Amino acid sequence: MDSKVQLQLKFAENTRLETERLILRPLTLADAADMFEYAGDEETTEYVFPQHQSLTETQETIAAVFMAEPLGKYALEEKAGGKMIGTIDLRVNPTAMRGEIGYALNKSRWGQGLMPEAAMAILALGFDELKLVHIQAFHNLANEKSGRVMQKIGMKKVAELPLSRLWKGKPVGEAMYGITSTDWHKRVM
Repeated sequence: MDSKVQLQLKFAENTRLETERLILRPLTLADAADMFEYAGDEETTEYVFPQHQSLTETQETIAAVFMAEPLGKYALEEKAGGKMIGTIDLRVNPTAMRGEIGYALNKSRWGQGLMPEAAMAILALGFDELKLVHIQAFHNLANEKSGRVMQKIGMKKVAELPLSRLWKGKPVGEAMYGITSTDWHKRVM
């Protein structure tokens, strides 16, 4: 079995992850109202993705992005109350055995440590189950809150990329953070 198929199998075996306060699980159309609550908010989406203009747009995004290829993509559901409050994903390059995480969280839950909690579960999946050698993440240089999440989970800044991509029609810089399998295992042992 090639490495891509092995990775897909591991993702398929881990479609549901749990942390102290969260359930990470596949998204469904039933999550549309909860997602639109933050995806339609300008402050929440400022650095992450274009703001959704309607519940229909959110439903279309769930179907096209999260349901069409669900492996490695998770809804963040609070155990207390069952509300879907964000998403996190792990995209893997099977040739390099490297991953990249991305996330979004309802601003009503910012500052509670929920995203680092979810991201730690994703790092554990990436390093312990998928056997990745490196996991990275990027954030817009203006989005320092995202950088703090990366620092809290043990990632180190490895590069600053000035004017590295277009965002909303303007060039913006990004910071790249990363953590190796070796550093992850030192951290959790």
